[in-house]
Amino acid sequence: MVLAIKEGREQAVVDFSNTEAAFAALSDAELKKAAWLFGLMNKHWLVGIGSRLGLAAIRLHLPFVESVVKSTIFEQFCGGTTLLECQKTIDKLAGQGCLTILDYGAEAKEREEDFNHTMNETIRAIEFASRSEHIPVVSTKITGMARFGLLEAIQQGESFTKESRKEYKSVLKRLDSICHVAARRGASVFFDAEESWIQDSIDHLVTIMMRRYNRDKVVVYNTFQLYRKDRLQFLIDAFNQSRNGGYLLGAKLVRGAYMEKERERAEKMGYPSPIHPNKAATDDAYDMALRFCVDNYEYIASCNASHNQESNLLQAELIRRKGLPRNHPHLNFCQLYGMSDNITFNLAREGFNVAKYVPYGPVREVVPYLIRRAQENSSVTGDMSREFQLVQNEMKRRGLA
Repeated sequence: MVLAIKEGREQAVVDFSNTEAAFAALSDAELKKAAWLFGLMNKHWLVGIGSRLGLAAIRLHLPFVESVVKSTIFEQFCGGTTLLECQKTIDKLAGQGCLTILDYGAEAKEREEDFNHTMNETIRAIEFASRSEHIPVVSTKITGMARFGLLEAIQQGESFTKESRKEYKSVLKRLDSICHVAARRGASVFFDAEESWIQDSIDHLVTIMMRRYNRDKVVVYNTFQLYRKDRLQFLIDAFNQSRNGGYLLGAKLVRGAYMEKERERAEKMGYPSPIHPNKAATDDAYDMALRFCVDNYEYIASCNASHNQESNLLQAELIRRKGLPRNHPHLNFCQLYGMSDNITFNLAREGFNVAKYVPYGPVREVVPYLIRRAQENSSVTGDMSREFQLVQNEMKRRGLA
């Protein structure tokens, strides 16, 4: 359906039902493959079993498993196993007016050696991005460069030991190295949000980097998970802190990614859940955060990292109503590669700043990420997922179904 504007009969700024634009870059064979894959992922029971079997098979180094994963789910949601392999994806997206956000997809580790590897891989990605006008941002996770237990201890207010102080300083050096290279190379960095019991530590570290590097332009972005009850106020507080501190705020807005884990932990440990009680409350908080960022766009560089059609339409409408440039560097959208193409490419078609989040890395390292994508796309209710429905609609339009 075409999302209409509630105020008056003015035509909507973007039509997210246009599947022709959404899947223009897919051949008939690629579209059929996507339909097959989303059809499988639409079967919730199959995703559950497949996720467990897939992880076990990768860990056991079973033959042919990696090649099967790479030619199916990896190909749908990842740009490649290396930066150079991603180039084809980057070029294809650029041909549709879409930018790329590179994300090294390996999960969190626990050894200093691994932390340094993640730092070096992120710096390599920044250097790679700096040679392309189509890659403005590189994304990373602080748990890829800091021990989870250290972040937890900092948040709980535990006193530093000699060892933990040294560890903390090493984390700061890694983050500073990344942000320094990004600033020098004209790129930006997204730091992901994570679990609430380490998020205060992450906020502390990212704020140090913003204070240092966001003086003249936004190099560093923090991520705000608006399914948390306290995050809208935290966004406002972070903005006020940045204004008082004389630096710009970088804000990537997401709904959130750890809902079940957050609620289970809260129940187990006997504290109130930090998550909004229902989707409507989360949607309200998210859209208020969007409005706040657009209202203060001169001092906040924001990224609307959402797969929600209504929230994307809201930002597009706010930009139009305020008469702001659609390609203003502080007003951005992004969606995950392989998902919500109807949002991404219809926004690009209308001249907005939109990017795909493109994970990359060795297949076995990226499998946990891929499993989360499959689980997000699977349908708990048994109804067809939106992704599956959109692909089906385009197949019908092309006379393939």
